[in-house]
Amino acid sequence: MRVRRQMSKTVSGDVMNQSSDQGAALNLTTQQALESQPLAPRFYCTDYKAMEKIDIEPVRAEWDLMMRDFELDKNRGHFKQNYEYDPSILESDPELKAEFLDLLVSSITAEYSGCVLYQEIEKNVSNPEVAKLMRYMARDESRHAGFINKALNKLGVAVDLGVLKREKEYTFFKPKYIYYATYLSEKIGYARYITIYRHLERHPEKRFHPIFKWFLEWCNDEFAHGEGFALIMRSDPSLLSGFNKLWIRFFLLAVYSTMYVRDHSRPKLYEAFGMDVTEFDYTVFDITTEISKQVFPLTLNTDDPRFRAGLERMRELQEAREALEGQRGPVAAVKKLGCVIGSGMTFARLFLLPTIPNTIPDQVRMQPAW
Repeated sequence: MRVRRQMSKTVSGDVMNQSSDQGAALNLTTQQALESQPLAPRFYCTDYKAMEKIDIEPVRAEWDLMMRDFELDKNRGHFKQNYEYDPSILESDPELKAEFLDLLVSSITAEYSGCVLYQEIEKNVSNPEVAKLMRYMARDESRHAGFINKALNKLGVAVDLGVLKREKEYTFFKPKYIYYATYLSEKIGYARYITIYRHLERHPEKRFHPIFKWFLEWCNDEFAHGEGFALIMRSDPSLLSGFNKLWIRFFLLAVYSTMYVRDHSRPKLYEAFGMDVTEFDYTVFDITTEISKQVFPLTLNTDDPRFRAGLERMRELQEAREALEGQRGPVAAVKKLGCVIGSGMTFARLFLLPTIPNTIPDQVRMQPAW
């Protein structure tokens, strides 16, 4: 269920509320962030009363260690650093600039979505353990969103985060869906950032923008946020068993397929990195799958040729659907419907592929190993 909500204009931490007189570029970029496209990041709300019942005592030792790390706030000054950049560097390749801007706008929407969700949970729960965790994670996501907006400003655009918070459509998710989806979002975010960072370490000549130098600390924040949701899920074994295994399978497939289709819509970006986009995606899947074994009772077999063919089919259908954008009339409508139905059927076939069972270990990995 999607809802519209009028929310406070207050923005925490380093996130800047851009004024409306910054011109058409700002308005267009904000509008892009507001659009509710199928593959675009969403804003979420949830059942806050249900989150009051979270009991972290079964994972108390790991929880306290994690919270001490959050309290240390090792990246306190990292995202306050500045850099010089000549935006004309990207003018020679308009396609690359467009895809890079699309990446930044998608990233700021995702980061700020997390910030707003965590703020709202903190504000609406009295459970002190949950509220404190959400406050720390909102702090981090706020810094990330603010830093991306600084990067956008240097390119002559920005996202009005105050407008984004007030006007973006909100999707209601039950708490357990928030846990599954956000855990995977944070962990796959870690895997993406660390893969790009390590690649550009080996090939610094491909680092066409300085923002990539910030990815190491950035991805460590993402990893830590995932640990928070891992411990919440591990505190309640029912979230990881029975019928909920089907929801875990669903969210794994939804996150992986969305990433695959979205990344393949940015070919110039990965060409500029000197990376094969398909190889990049499956490297990210491998890292995320390995991490998710700490909490999920199953993983997807991403090496299965049927899985790979299915993702490629979903990419082709999305590409065909986008080619029909703006076309009117019954023929175009039938073609669009065919793409939607085809995507749904492909997703269903992927969902029914065999998964790999996993025995959940006694403890989570508190620090990244990649």
